[in-house]
Amino acid sequence: MKTVLVATAAALAGFLVVACAHSRPEDATVGAQARRRVEAGATLVDVRSPEEFAAGHLQGAVNIPVDQLERRLGELGSPRTPVVVYCRSGARSSRAERLLKEKGFQDVFNLGPMSAWP
Repeated sequence: MKTVLVATAAALAGFLVVACAHSRPEDATVGAQARRRVEAGATLVDVRSPEEFAAGHLQGAVNIPVDQLERRLGELGSPRTPVVVYCRSGARSSRAERLLKEKGFQDVFNLGPMSAWP
């Protein structure tokens, strides 16, 4: 909401403003943490739809849509398996993170939006 208000005010004042809701400084930190986890062996899970996945995804990711996650938990292996989840905006990956933790997965990291990947 702040980005829209700032952009609108700047546009009215005659300035060109380019803003991205996913370009927060903390995204770089989250993205770097996620990358380190995947490089150390965590399973990278794209919880978007198969159509979104086919249109582009992070290298090495497996596609398990969030609405299929509970019945496809076996594809992730043991609940001791570290997992990194992501989606388009962070909403579905937050749901996936909660579900995985409820199902006993101990090391779940939510990258949030795919755009946070470094």
